[in-house]
Amino acid sequence: GYQPSALGAPGGPGQRDPTAFRRSSDHPGDRRLRAGVRHHPGGHLGGGGRRRQISELNGLVGAISPPIPSEDGQALQVIIPLDANLGDELSTIVTDIREIVADGDIDFVSVTGPGGIIADFGEAFGDIDGFLVIVTALVVAFILVLVYRSPVLPVVVLVGAALALGVSAAVVYGLVKAEVITLNGQSQGILLILVFGASTDYALLLVSRFREELHHSQDKYDAIRKALRGALAPIAASALTVILGVLCLLLSDLNSIRGLGPVSAIGIAASLLVQLTYLPAVLTLLGRGAFWPRRPRRDDTTSGERGIWVKVAGLVQTHPRRVWVATSLLLLVAASFVFQLRVGGASQTDIFLTEVDSVAGQEALGRHFPAGAGSPAVIIGAADDVDDLVAAAESVESVDSVAVTTQARPGAPASVPGPPDGEPKVVDGLVEINAVLNVSADGEVGYQAIRELREVVGEVGDGSALVGGFTALNLDTQDTSERDLTLIIPIVLLVVFVVLALLLRAIVAPLVLIATVVLSYLATLGVAELVFDHIFGWPPADPAVPLFGFVFLVALGIDYNIFLMTRVREESLKRGTRPGILAGLRVTGGVITSAGVVLAATFAALGVIPILFLAQIAFVVAFGVLLDTTVVRSLLVPALTHDIGRAIWWPSTLSRADKS
Repeated sequence: GYQPSALGAPGGPGQRDPTAFRRSSDHPGDRRLRAGVRHHPGGHLGGGGRRRQISELNGLVGAISPPIPSEDGQALQVIIPLDANLGDELSTIVTDIREIVADGDIDFVSVTGPGGIIADFGEAFGDIDGFLVIVTALVVAFILVLVYRSPVLPVVVLVGAALALGVSAAVVYGLVKAEVITLNGQSQGILLILVFGASTDYALLLVSRFREELHHSQDKYDAIRKALRGALAPIAASALTVILGVLCLLLSDLNSIRGLGPVSAIGIAASLLVQLTYLPAVLTLLGRGAFWPRRPRRDDTTSGERGIWVKVAGLVQTHPRRVWVATSLLLLVAASFVFQLRVGGASQTDIFLTEVDSVAGQEALGRHFPAGAGSPAVIIGAADDVDDLVAAAESVESVDSVAVTTQARPGAPASVPGPPDGEPKVVDGLVEINAVLNVSADGEVGYQAIRELREVVGEVGDGSALVGGFTALNLDTQDTSERDLTLIIPIVLLVVFVVLALLLRAIVAPLVLIATVVLSYLATLGVAELVFDHIFGWPPADPAVPLFGFVFLVALGIDYNIFLMTRVREESLKRGTRPGILAGLRVTGGVITSAGVVLAATFAALGVIPILFLAQIAFVVAFGVLLDTTVVRSLLVPALTHDIGRAIWWPSTLSRADKS
């Protein structure tokens, strides 16, 4: 049955909540939790003591059904109707029910159905925040120690990230409490990862510039002023790009996707604020001691003007066209697999990466009851049309059985449901009809059954009847996600283009950078298809994975191009375009690659949450960021811009007055 959740639907990032369907919320059938039981002879769930204990729990809104036997006589199921507005209390109530039904002479018992699955979905996020913070902090600390080879700077950077997380969490909490924004488990996890990754990236850029200035100045105050002057524009532009990009998620019709937009924007804004205030102050206090034991000395050298990035710049200078053609072909080959990417969402039994009670129960229901018994379709229509609606539903080949919710007998206790042949329960002139499917309630076959049901009941009466339930909501989520993809992607690209055009004062450069990032995104999805399907054997990707992947990869991928191209422009004003490109690559190569590794590692940490959707997002973003920093930003962009030459800055004066 229909079971909304504060956490969103387990089959995806959220569910559309049709207000017209919710008008019928007095009907118990649209908020069901099922207990499926497999028992030995003499074992049963319907004992009066356990039934009475369950009926006394808060959250029940109707009668508990009597035990319903399967045709093979090997299982029983009991339907427990719960309030649709339980929210976070659902997990507690499900836990109580599990403890009650487990206390008996039953071989196997499971609380399953939409209510049980959503409760397990919430449990997966239950205590994950603390563990995720520890994993993320350890990963970031390890990488920072390798980058800086200093025990001081990693602590400074991690403290800044923790401060940014605290600030963003406080702001989000206040807005959630004021009911300005919504928050769910997945948004909490992504906020944590995003803040740690972005804060560290901004810190890496500023620290790198500070160390560079210390080579040119003995005075640490002068060095921090110059470092801030040089790093402020790229860091601020990077943060603005990500903020505007994630705010485009507000255009989504799905609550959880829409809610992630402002939550992520707050996290990025907090990261920017902390790293432009706290970090400069601490670096000024510590001076060269921040880099102990490898303190930079004043020697008028520029960090990055030696080592591997000199060789990379030499390759770009010698064979620019070969480099960008070869890397483009490599990305195009990877992108070609994107057409095989399966998108449609996982079944209820595939959304968890660990064993959970509701999945075991769902599988048991599938073995002993009709395929769609765990998630019946719910039809809400006019009471005057009840017979025609039943007949229409029965005419659908994929429907196994149809039952009208009936009134309980006068004087009957709340634990006794209405008889099958009783009078329909009418609320505000509407009746509820439950249609059990004989096909799997998950995937395309279940979706097609819902489409057929909607078509036939739409022809009854004035056509106002609605079809809801768990399968219908998943179908609506998939359809809405596809609409979001076609709407949000062009807007994100437009926003990114405007920011880049203003920052670089050019038209050609933003177009080139956006084209490379989009190519990188498509290549990432192509590789994801190969990994998801042929290595992990995962089911089709959730419909929101391409959307989240695009928003984060484009917004974050453009970050590294901003870091590179702002420095290239600065160097081009001094040396000319082609020498400026090479100088910018040599100077920023190490720090940008380090930043990409940190961000990729933090997103990969999302994989500790045993939810398929988040594991898919973790891989897409982590791999995409690594691809962008190691191939696109290190080779493709420098080689392509070097080949284009000063025309890359058109129509600014730099495109005409090139010192080279």
